[in-house]
Amino acid sequence: MKPSLPILLSVNGGFVDAAGYLALHGLFTTHVTGNFVTLGASWVLGTSGALAKLLALPLFCLVVLVVRLLSGVLIAKRLPALRTILGLKLALLTAAAVLALVYGPFDDGDRAAAVMTGMMLVAAMAIQNALHRIHMGALPPTTIMTGNTIQVMFDLADLARGASTEMRATIRLRLSRMASSIAGFAAGCAAAALIYAKQGVWCFAVPPLLAACSLWLGESAPETR
Repeated sequence: MKPSLPILLSVNGGFVDAAGYLALHGLFTTHVTGNFVTLGASWVLGTSGALAKLLALPLFCLVVLVVRLLSGVLIAKRLPALRTILGLKLALLTAAAVLALVYGPFDDGDRAAAVMTGMMLVAAMAIQNALHRIHMGALPPTTIMTGNTIQVMFDLADLARGASTEMRATIRLRLSRMASSIAGFAAGCAAAALIYAKQGVWCFAVPPLLAACSLWLGESAPETR
């Protein structure tokens, strides 16, 4: 698998999460369990967007389940599972961008268009989470950076206390991959914030472009179970 694919996925994961949070009243589209916090805040503070936050986790779970089943069927039939899944993600991000550009900016996070835009983004990121576990399990996650950060700290500690020569080579390779994933995600978050500040909902035009590049890079990736 081309090393640039997971980095590009990390950038898109950070971008979509930050753009969704800014434009959709605190909706986490990538790290959906964070919506438990923002849902409680919406109820206490009386702000909008509670419906999307309530729907995010069930939808996320449903999409992951469907993607796992679909991937199994495609692999069994010797069809391009990874490319098909990346194509579905591209379609969802494109639909979200169209909704955002036509109906945004969203002054009320509970408007039907805002909720639909958010759910398209959540579904797209559920697909990215699922495809990582199915097709890229040996590589660092591209959507949730907590585990990556913990592993980086563990690896730095192991290097500091004097790991063996063989282990140091393994640790350095893992550190490089995880640092790239974290940096890509952070860059995506920063880019989304900057573009949203300057161009508003036009920021949602970027994720489909990144997804299209991911689909192109995925053309040479091996199909795995």
